[in-house]
Amino acid sequence: MTPDLAAYARDGFLILEGYVSAQDCDALQARAAALVAAFDPGPVRTVFSARDQGHARDHYFQESGGAIRFFFEEAATDQPVPLALNKIGHALHDLDPVFDRFSRQPRLAALAHALGLARPLLLQSMYLFKQPRIGAEVGWHQDAAYLHTQPSTVTGFWIALDDADRHNGCLVELPGAHRGPLRERFLREDGRMITRRSDASPWPDVAPVALEARRGTLVVLHGLLPHASAPNRSSRARHAYALHLIDGRADYPADNWLQRPGLPLRGFA
Repeated sequence: MTPDLAAYARDGFLILEGYVSAQDCDALQARAAALVAAFDPGPVRTVFSARDQGHARDHYFQESGGAIRFFFEEAATDQPVPLALNKIGHALHDLDPVFDRFSRQPRLAALAHALGLARPLLLQSMYLFKQPRIGAEVGWHQDAAYLHTQPSTVTGFWIALDDADRHNGCLVELPGAHRGPLRERFLREDGRMITRRSDASPWPDVAPVALEARRGTLVVLHGLLPHASAPNRSSRARHAYALHLIDGRADYPADNWLQRPGLPLRGFA
């Protein structure tokens, strides 16, 4: 499947339907279920909140760039663990053999190169649950705010492991808005995680586009593209796997929140 590079340059995203086989979707979902079954949360549960970034004060989150960590939904109360998690992150692609094999398949390597990443490095991975009825909203943001390089090169591969639509919180984008500036950065400063505004420009006045995606669809996201997702109030889950890449030719600042001491970045080999 040849990516439409002109559409990507115009819109800042691509929708590649049927890119991932049903067998691969099954394998990732089964492996995530096995990881969750083996997970003992203990007395303290770290909640991931895109609303107030409260998790940023927790060392469990701060040190997750080179680990496999489990984060809970804000609205999870009496749900069992498999129905209470927000995501697993952030080094599944390096530390788990099933996610490693999937993330480093030649088709993804070829796609990364076609998109202009001359020396692609796999930086971050997340298994996203978007649980039925309690899956939280993710507000408008740019991935480059969290995974900054100079120049900006972060590229997202978002894979629908369940059908994603307007009812269960599919992605929503501002087409073409990737041509604007980076608005803010989430970074480390004096041992703390902070958000620093770098440009006060409002988001462009363009109509948001809902990226409804059937299971197996791969969505490519430019790192400067503003995107969001609504809460999941439906009775259906909206599992997804997200992989973020950067170009090894770019500078990855030491104040980025995601650091991996002892776990060097690797490409597709």
